[in-house]
Amino acid sequence: MTRTTAYLLLSFSAVLSFLASPAYAQNYPDKTIKIIVPFATGGPTDIMARVIGQKLTTAWGQAVVVENKPGGSGNVGVSQVSKASPDGYTLLVTSTSIAVNLNLFNNPGYDLDKSLIPIINIAWSPNVIIASKSFDANTLKEALEKAKSGKLNFASPGLGTTPHLTAEYLFKVLSKVNVTPIPYSGAGPAVNAAMTGETEFASTSLPPALQLIKTGRVKGLAITSAKRLSTLPDTPTLAESGYPGFEDYTWIGIFAPGGTPPAIVNRINSSVEAMLSDPEFRERLTSLGFEAVGGSPASFSTYVKSEVTKWAKVIKETGAVKE
Repeated sequence: MTRTTAYLLLSFSAVLSFLASPAYAQNYPDKTIKIIVPFATGGPTDIMARVIGQKLTTAWGQAVVVENKPGGSGNVGVSQVSKASPDGYTLLVTSTSIAVNLNLFNNPGYDLDKSLIPIINIAWSPNVIIASKSFDANTLKEALEKAKSGKLNFASPGLGTTPHLTAEYLFKVLSKVNVTPIPYSGAGPAVNAAMTGETEFASTSLPPALQLIKTGRVKGLAITSAKRLSTLPDTPTLAESGYPGFEDYTWIGIFAPGGTPPAIVNRINSSVEAMLSDPEFRERLTSLGFEAVGGSPASFSTYVKSEVTKWAKVIKETGAVKE
């Protein structure tokens, strides 16, 4: 090894050591941070990104802006972040779809193991089956009977989202009824489709539907949580509706481009963990239909891998089509 080569190796090692050090993270952030949300405005992922962005702006003294990049069931925005500069100034806030799409699409446009780093699982919420106010059924059982005798549609936040797969599994696999899925560009548009009667049903995560159910603008037929929620005491679980063991959640987490320095990953994680440990903030999440989760980057990474396996099985059983 030449003296020049040895010097370069030592210099490179020193740079890597500095990037991983707490001292490097102390200067982060010193400019605006951009959060990419790969879905339309008004959905649970968008809601969570904006809540977190506001808190981080206050905590860091730097602007945190949210940009919505819907398309490809979330793949467009995820792919964009996976190719962004790994400096901590472009982050991704996305849902369970990031794990689902690896098995749903032949080429989702990203490599979850190499091009993205899981930072923290912010929160999760159950999925909910809702119906338009004008639909002539008040319970899930009545709705499924209607579905047997007529051509009905259900809206979802997009192909491959957990609400889409939840409904496909409920209708197609468990109930043996044909309800046509209509994918929308996010949970907000899907909920609106049911509210306006554009579709008879919608399957969505809870947050964008919560207030509409409480005010009677849509009917809450069933929820996928293990027990009824205090915020929706009159909406039965799927288990109560005749489907024991049926429990699904949409989680929302933060990711960074692959190669982002560990010091920055840990800085973001610790900042969000501090928020989630605040009882007042946790209560705010509950009022929005979420349950705070938290945890380390390592624990979130392990959880994401388990979700890839779980939803691969659901995709196979429902016959969801790869594209």
